Amino acid sequence: MAAYLGWIASAPAIQAQNAVPTPANPQDRMLALGRLPPGQMNPTEEAYAAQLELEKHAGLITWYAFEPIKLRLGKNTFYTPDFGVRLVSGELEFREVKGFWRDDARVKIKNAAYLYPIFRFVAVTKQKKPEGGGWRREEF
Repeated sequence: MAAYLGWIASAPAIQAQNAVPTPANPQDRMLALGRLPPGQMNPTEEAYAAQLELEKHAGLITWYAFEPIKLRLGKNTFYTPDFGVRLVSGELEFREVKGFWRDDARVKIKNAAYLYPIFRFVAVTKQKKPEGGGWRREEF
């Protein structure tokens, strides 16, 4: 019985060792602990897909697809744009959708734009309602 009680007493220490530390950066607390499976949109990407559907019906674009391609940036480094979009002019854009930007994501899209100049790379950031809502567009 004493051994059993000793194990119970040590259980919180074991749990504390395996606990996920609280991030110091407030933005990091909002991030999911894991990535969504390939081909599955997060809520911001779903909202932008609805925007793309409106652009398609308005005749501004002719096609779009979610995660249509994977580009090699270097050894064991790849970039998968969120959306491929074909404009009515026939040009192909890769659009990256973000709620907010982290430095590593910005470096990847800039590197992709440098390595693949035949495509246009566009970042689309969801604006908050007090800022007017909608989407902010940035070309690389």
